[in-house]
Formats: sequence, C-alpha cells, structure tokens
Amino acid sequence: MKITTILGSPRLKGNTSQVLKRFEDIVISKGHTVDRINVIRYQLNGCLGCDKCQKIIDKPGCVQKDDMLNLFDRMIAADAIIYASPLYVWGYTSQMKPLIDRQYCLVKNFDTPEYKSFLRNKLMALLVTCGDKIENNADLIPVIFQRECDYTGGISIGEYIVPFCTTPDQMGDKAEITAVKMAEDLLRYE
Repeated sequence: MKITTILGSPRLKGNTSQVLKRFEDIVISKGHTVDRINVIRYQLNGCLGCDKCQKIIDKPGCVQKDDMLNLFDRMIAADAIIYASPLYVWGYTSQMKPLIDRQYCLVKNFDTPEYKSFLRNKLMALLVTCGDKIENNADLIPVIFQRECDYTGGISIGEYIVPFCTTPDQMGDKAEITAVKMAEDLLRYE
C-alpha cells in the first residue's frame, strides 16, 4: 500500500510529527511505502474561489502557480492519505488549511450524476494533537474531516486525537498507543 502522510504542523519535530513518525515506522515495517509531505516546505496559496478548476474535468485544473498541483499528484497516486495537524483554534493549522480548501479542485460536479473525485475510495485518516481535552476543544475538527471525506469520496478509517500534549517529551505512551491504533485500523484494509 502506498501511504501519503501530510504533516500540517509549523514544527517539524513537534507532538504531531512524533505520533505521525511512529505510525510511519510501523507501516513501513509491514512492507508499505510512505510519502511524507511537510506542508511548511511548500508554497501553498489559499483558494481563490474562481471556480476555473471546475471547468476542467480530467485533471485538478487549478490555475495557481504554486506547489499544490505537485502535492495533489502525490495524493492521487496514494492508496491512503493521513492528514496530521496540531489543533489551532478548534481546527487545522493555517499551514494545512490551503491544502484542505484547495481539495475543492479534486472534485468535479459534486452532488450530481456526473460526480467525479480524484480521491474517491482512498483510505483517509485524521491525526490531531492538542494541548487540552477533546470536549469543547478538538471536537469540531473530526466533523470537518468527515465532511471532507464525504465530499471527496474518501473512506474514513478514523479520527485519532491525542489530548493533553504540550511538548513531545511529555507525551508519554500516548504517541505509541495512537500510532499503533492508526496502523492497525489502516492495515485492516490490506
């Protein structure tokens, strides 16, 4: 299985990266390949809302000249996509948000008989780390993720939230437990 992981954190060695790295190590040890995208290493502009992409059916069709189309090619080539982000103001980081918004161009003719998605039937998971509890804090981001899965036609394998983590060295066994659970849930689809 080819797995694309997308780290939306501004910190490459933070909490989210630690859990994601452990997940990657597990699936690689089981013979799968991982393509890591660290969004902070790319120029990703926000969506313009111009709808020009919707006029092009056979490819994403975004008119912007940044790194997004390259990332989309990598996502389209994957069997599974893992979205990993620390929680910022109840949602994705500002670094991850352009990628989430611009997935709009990966879906054509939504909610019509001519519906097409470049991410249809891809396995998808959400990994979130946060410094506080889940309730009234990290309870909205899974809703956003599930709606994006529904929109893109992806198959959600789950949402994995690691609460009460402030620094990687204080995560304890939470990172390991979450990474193992994510890997087990994904590998059920082999």
